[in-house]
Amino acid sequence: QVQLVESGGGLVQAGGSLRLSCAASVTIFRNYAMAWYRQAPGKQRELVATITGGGTTNYADSVKGRFTISRDNAKKTVYLQMNSLKPEDTAVYYCNTDRLRMRYWGQGTQVTVSS
Repeated sequence: QVQLVESGGGLVQAGGSLRLSCAASVTIFRNYAMAWYRQAPGKQRELVATITGGGTTNYADSVKGRFTISRDNAKKTVYLQMNSLKPEDTAVYYCNTDRLRMRYWGQGTQVTVSS
């Protein structure tokens, strides 16, 4: 069983920054590719960024150049550094990993960007 616990959300003004963290309860963290998703009110959950165990990253076009996903395998934690935040980034952000055809999600953390 994989447990993911996010932290770091909050309220920030447009142009500001936040860093989200997601701690994973797994034995060998580097074996897990990780991802951040977000879901805004009334919208479907969308993929924000992914990172492989070796550190290869991918981003949604809407966040490229503003968000950075990273990981610390020793701490079993994945991060999402969010800069130049916009009101349209307002959403609940979820940490995710897939393993053996199972999808695991954290509880989500609210990010609100005011204009």
